[in-house]
Amino acid sequence: MKSFFILLSFLCLAKLSVSQSDTTAVLDTNTYRFIKTDGGELIGKIMSQDARELYILTSDNRKIYIPQHIIKDMVLVKSSDFNSIGDFIGEDKFATRYFITTNGLPIVKGEHYVQWNLFGPDFQFGLGKNLGVGVMTSWLGTPVIGTIKKSWTIGEKTQFAVGGLLGTGSWVAPEWGGALPFGTLSFGNRSKNLAVSAGYGAIWQDGDLNGRALTSIAGMVKVSTKLSLVFDSFFLLPGKTETVTRYDDEWIIDPSTGQGSLQTVSTTIEIRNPGFSLIIPGVRWHQAEGKAFQFGFSGVITDDRVTPVPMVQWYRSL
Repeated sequence: MKSFFILLSFLCLAKLSVSQSDTTAVLDTNTYRFIKTDGGELIGKIMSQDARELYILTSDNRKIYIPQHIIKDMVLVKSSDFNSIGDFIGEDKFATRYFITTNGLPIVKGEHYVQWNLFGPDFQFGLGKNLGVGVMTSWLGTPVIGTIKKSWTIGEKTQFAVGGLLGTGSWVAPEWGGALPFGTLSFGNRSKNLAVSAGYGAIWQDGDLNGRALTSIAGMVKVSTKLSLVFDSFFLLPGKTETVTRYDDEWIIDPSTGQGSLQTVSTTIEIRNPGFSLIIPGVRWHQAEGKAFQFGFSGVITDDRVTPVPMVQWYRSL
C-alpha cells in the first residue's frame, strides 16, 4: 500500500510539472498593442502566455485571456504613442500623407496603400529603405502621373525628403506633359507632425514650356485612437505679367469722306499669370487597422475669390 501511495504521488507531481511547463511566465515590462483578426485591438502588458492563449493586463487594469489564434499582430507601444495625460493615441497609419502633399517621413518598406479620391485612385508603395514610389490617375485614365520620394532622418524628430512627379495626358492628350520636383522638411513623428515644402511645376504642350514655383505648409495631429486632425495647403506663386502687342488688318471708314481703306491696327494687351491658393483643413477617421476615411473643407482662393471644393478620400492598406 505504501508503494502505491508513493507511485501515485510521483504521478501527480509529474502531471503538475507537465501542466506548469505549458504556461510560460513572462518578465516583460513592455506595453503592446494586440490587433485582433476582427479588426479590434487591446493595449496591455503580457503577464504569461502559452501556445493557446495570452494572459494580459490591459491599460484599464483588467486581467483577461486572449486566444492566440485571434491575434493578428502584436506591436510594441512606445512612449510617444501616449498623450500628455497618459491616454493611448498611437501612430497614424497614413502619417506620411495629408490631402495632397507629403512630408519627410518615409513609407515603411513593404507597406503599401491606396488613396481613393472622388476623381480617381492614388497608389503608393514602400519599395526600399526610405524609398516610396506611386502612380495616380483619374477614372478616365488621364492624366497618368508617377511619383517618387526618398527620405532621410536628420534628427530625432526631423526628416527631409526629395521627390518628384512626372505625368502625361496619356491617351487623351499625349502631347501634354508635366513635372514637379520638390523638397520637404518635416518635424515630428507619426502621431503629430508639421511639414514645409517647395517645388517647381512645369507643363509642356506642343513645344511650349511654362513653369512656376509653388510652396506648401501642412500638418496633422492624432487626437485619439480613431481621429486625426489634418491641414494641407498649396500655393502657386504668381507668374510674370506679359505685355503683348497684336497687329490686325481692319477696314477703317474715314468719317469726312465716307471712304474706307484697309489699315493695320495695333492692340497692346497685358497677360496676367495670377497665383492661387488651396487651403484644406479636415479630419481623418480611423475606421480599423489599415482603413481610414478623410473629409476636407477645402477652398480655392483666386483673385480674392474663394470657391469651396469638397475633398473626400478613403485610405486602404494593400
